[in-house]
Amino acid sequence: MLQATHQFYMYMWTLPTARCSFGGRFYSLEDTWHPDLGEPFGVMHCVQCYCETQRGRKSKVLGKVSCKNVKRDCPEPSCDDPVLLPGQCCKTCSKGNPYYPPPHTKQAEAVFDGFEYFQEKEKEDDLHKSYNDRSYLSSEDISSGESRTDFVAVLTGVTGSWLPSSSGVARARFSLTRTSLTFSITYQRIGRPSRVAFLDSDGNTAFEYKTPKRDSDMICGVWKNLPQSHVRQLQAEQLRVTMTTATGRREQIEGKIIKHRALFAETFSSTLTSEKEHSGMGGIAMLTLSDTENNLHFILILQGLIQHRQRDSPLVPIRVRLQYSQHVLREIHANVTAYDPDFAEVLTDLNSRELFWLSRGQLVIAVETEGPDPRHISGFITGRKSCDTIQSVMSSGDALTPGKTGGVGSAFFHLHDNGTLDYQVQIAGLSSEVVGLTIELKPRRRSKRSVLYDLAPEFDRPSGRATGSWSRLEARHIHMLLQNELFINVATAHSQEGELRGQIRGLLYSGLEAPRHEIPIPLAGQFVAPPVLTSAGGHAWVSVDERCHLHYEIVVAGLNKADDLTVSAHLHGFAEIGELGESSTNHKRLLTGFYGSQAQGVLKDISVELLRHLDRGTAFIQVSTKVNTRGEIRGRVHVPNNCEFGTRGEVEVAEFDGLFVHDPEELKKDPHTCFFESQHHAHGSLWTPNYNNCFTCSCQEALVLSLYITLHPLHLSVPSVSLCQQIRCYFEGDQKMHAPGSTWHPFVPPFGYIKCALCTCKGATGEVHCEKVTCPALTCSRPVRRSPSDCCKECPEEDKPLLVHADMMQADGTRHCKFGKNFYQNSDNWHPRVPLMGEMKCITCWCDHGVTKCQRKQCPVLTCSNITRREGMCCPECQGDKHTQTYTLLPHAP
Repeated sequence: MLQATHQFYMYMWTLPTARCSFGGRFYSLEDTWHPDLGEPFGVMHCVQCYCETQRGRKSKVLGKVSCKNVKRDCPEPSCDDPVLLPGQCCKTCSKGNPYYPPPHTKQAEAVFDGFEYFQEKEKEDDLHKSYNDRSYLSSEDISSGESRTDFVAVLTGVTGSWLPSSSGVARARFSLTRTSLTFSITYQRIGRPSRVAFLDSDGNTAFEYKTPKRDSDMICGVWKNLPQSHVRQLQAEQLRVTMTTATGRREQIEGKIIKHRALFAETFSSTLTSEKEHSGMGGIAMLTLSDTENNLHFILILQGLIQHRQRDSPLVPIRVRLQYSQHVLREIHANVTAYDPDFAEVLTDLNSRELFWLSRGQLVIAVETEGPDPRHISGFITGRKSCDTIQSVMSSGDALTPGKTGGVGSAFFHLHDNGTLDYQVQIAGLSSEVVGLTIELKPRRRSKRSVLYDLAPEFDRPSGRATGSWSRLEARHIHMLLQNELFINVATAHSQEGELRGQIRGLLYSGLEAPRHEIPIPLAGQFVAPPVLTSAGGHAWVSVDERCHLHYEIVVAGLNKADDLTVSAHLHGFAEIGELGESSTNHKRLLTGFYGSQAQGVLKDISVELLRHLDRGTAFIQVSTKVNTRGEIRGRVHVPNNCEFGTRGEVEVAEFDGLFVHDPEELKKDPHTCFFESQHHAHGSLWTPNYNNCFTCSCQEALVLSLYITLHPLHLSVPSVSLCQQIRCYFEGDQKMHAPGSTWHPFVPPFGYIKCALCTCKGATGEVHCEKVTCPALTCSRPVRRSPSDCCKECPEEDKPLLVHADMMQADGTRHCKFGKNFYQNSDNWHPRVPLMGEMKCITCWCDHGVTKCQRKQCPVLTCSNITRREGMCCPECQGDKHTQTYTLLPHAP
């Protein structure tokens, strides 16, 4: 049986060591941030932390957090009355108004005023304008508060390469979320690429992705853990992407990755190719419909269409045509700049036939240069393609009349090029019969729903499923679907307007092996034991790969934010997987703790018992919250797998002889190599460890697994039997041997000892089993944590002595408080000191019978227009006329 001997599993810590941890968050090397110390201290805007590289034991690369006070680096303001803007450390000049935007912000906004792509509300005066201004295509910075930035690239044949020029054209869309870059690539007129490579600003390969062999024109992948230097190059548009074929006539296409503000509004797209072989020409069109009128906006990005001799002329005339079956419907003549051949336009008032052909993927957009030697590229317009999943979670909390029923609905969709929408829907946990299942618009009034399509004829009541196709989507419906503007509604006998409702939205591709093409597992409060009447619902995709690793993705919706007690007002959940039945606590694993509505990851070291339950369909996934700690929603999981002990125990060590590299210097270069007992071992290799000859160790992608050898007693001498019965456990975290049956808090570099986890040495197998400490349920309203290092909170007890420093108190005396290195008597109050910042005069702490409590000074709410903050003052003030001030005190913090 394969067991992990050194991989410590905890609910948050499956990340590589080459990162920094601060305040429960993880940062990549070279990341910078302002530390958030939580309530009541908040974000320290004058302190900047940096994740720097540090060499640890055995030359392992670790991340070290360094912080410094940056207030002394603030520039001297040029005005006489500088003010401190909210969320800033340095004072700035703002013409008397701290919320007055800086000049460059004003100019940046003005760039986008004229183009409807970038407007939340449509401006009728702008609908009929023609646009040909590269400025709106430039790389505008996305605010740091946004969690996702989109990029695009056009890949065409490479000129000047040793490889022959290619006829291929590809369109690549990228999404950056923190340090992961997901990509969706479609290609035409080229064979299936064997690899996708990202090149840095020096032309070196920064990342390479080997494409799986599939009969598809879509490539989906993720570049995880981008170094900060590459993130900066990506934001500065200095990265390039290439695709290369391996078989037949080897070809390569390449393109530059650019940011594009039009990507968030794009709902239709086209890849433009040339009929000429090896022309190196290509392009893409990004299109969208107006929100209220039948105007089609588009932007063209062209590559290789303008020849070198045409670059001598500042303007090159082009012709853009909208065609159906070789018939020209619209034609636009315009000039483009030779060095910047991108183009944007609005086609106004599309008629019903044009809209119908648009919805069916039958319209063609063609671009042609004018002159004696015209060059031509064209392509069909279809709904936007990506690797994202169109899905929906229906919950009672999101119903038009919110409720708490504990039911759930789950759906996922696939949009074809011809406008057909395939759907699969699963309804579960409802208290009454389903009487309606519809796709709808957002209602203008709660009492008036707008139904687009009725799925009820396809609904099978015994199974709770509906499977079918919606073949008559209009172009407007496709636009709204891809803009997350459609909803799915479930009406029941007890709730005629709808018991469940969910927004249909795209789920970003994750790169995990969970099969999104299958209907996900519904997660409902009705499936918790005992059932929970909750407003939340969810679904999950789960799979087990050939290495017996479990991949999971969980989406939750409808949780009442007011019911959740977290400061961030987001869902704070714990996802776990286990077996059904009374003994579920014996085989239950925490998957992850998460904020928000999604959780995903890979669980590697799974017990054989849990794998068997997954195979039999007697396992479950459960999400718990602070309100329902014993389960908010749950679903039964059935994942057939071949991970039984017998299939792994029959492998002979001799079968692997000669298959792995044994050169230590070469092994050091391989990131999948294992370093164990001062030696490097190749990925997939097996060996007998020094600490016990009853084990065989295996290296699996830098993870050491141990195989406990079970032999028939006749094959062992008596001393050998005794030796294997007295197996000790080796834990890689502290690099120590532990006696059978012993328990300890694991030591995990660089985090130190983890008090919220407890490890046990199972003497029969030598397996280290770690699990999160289960805190007891408390009946008091305000539990306290006795020490910052304690894992569980306790109810304050007046008659229970608090043991602290012997010099400060006696066990039977009045309880004192310890804060930092200082001790305080009961009822004492003080201003806390924070490293790098000194004394926090706007925060007061006090000792309440052994419990330290802190609160920020209450500030009035100001309704005046000119607000400023004076040096050394805790609260902002109205600047100028004091009669314009209105004070409303905030409620006292709990």
